[in-house]
Amino acid sequence: MLLKDRVVIVTGASKGLGVSMATVCAQEGAKVVLAARSKELLDGVTAKIEKDGGKAIAVRCDVGRLADLQSVVDASVEAFGRIDGLINNAGVNFVKPFLETTEEEWDHLMDVDLKGSFFLAQLCARQMAKQDPKGGSIVQIASVHTLASLPGAGPYDAAKHGMVGYSKAAAVELAADNIRVNILSPGLCKTEIWQDIVDAAPSEKECLKFWNANIPAERLIHPDEIAKCCVYLLSDMSSCVTGANLVADCGMTSQLISKEPYVAETIGGE
Repeated sequence: MLLKDRVVIVTGASKGLGVSMATVCAQEGAKVVLAARSKELLDGVTAKIEKDGGKAIAVRCDVGRLADLQSVVDASVEAFGRIDGLINNAGVNFVKPFLETTEEEWDHLMDVDLKGSFFLAQLCARQMAKQDPKGGSIVQIASVHTLASLPGAGPYDAAKHGMVGYSKAAAVELAADNIRVNILSPGLCKTEIWQDIVDAAPSEKECLKFWNANIPAERLIHPDEIAKCCVYLLSDMSSCVTGANLVADCGMTSQLISKEPYVAETIGGE
């Protein structure tokens, strides 16, 4: 087990990627602390992990509230004695034209996606630096939006770029305390977000055709695949990796333009 007896906090653990992250970490031997706004959903995930032989606790948390972040850290230390890992996964998003975005919408997204992740990483790092043995690993869940953008994503992109920026600074500052900070930027995953995309399209078939033309692997990413990337960054297998932005997108951001909707002839080089 790659995370045997390590204490790992997972935010946004009530649905989507967060459920897979918490579950896979528990399967790898971690004692997981699940944090999200819905205590009812968290309790369901916790019960499943424990039924499968894992150890988990649930803590209600609005990551936009610093007092809630402190409660997550306190509960983790009280239950398990230390913090070895953090997956900063919680986030919100909306799609709205740049010229129509309001101050209230900007502030809400920044409170959750940027401020919340910053201060939870800070609180966990303080605990990691003072415990014995000291050290730990922080995984920041960003997005392929740290490499390219889409219309209507201005505030989200700003927050995720900000996450990359402060994470690199933290990685440099905390390295001497054996605390690693890395960014994980997923592509399009088969979660609730995918269903929202399908619902907004004329049909699921047309939606898949479009996205397969933009993803070289021609498939969506399963949440467990992202969770396994988290396990790698939390484990000793990545012991020399810090300040990195690991892109897990099935090649999406490496492709210059969409794949042609036809079979092109070979272009000669004479």
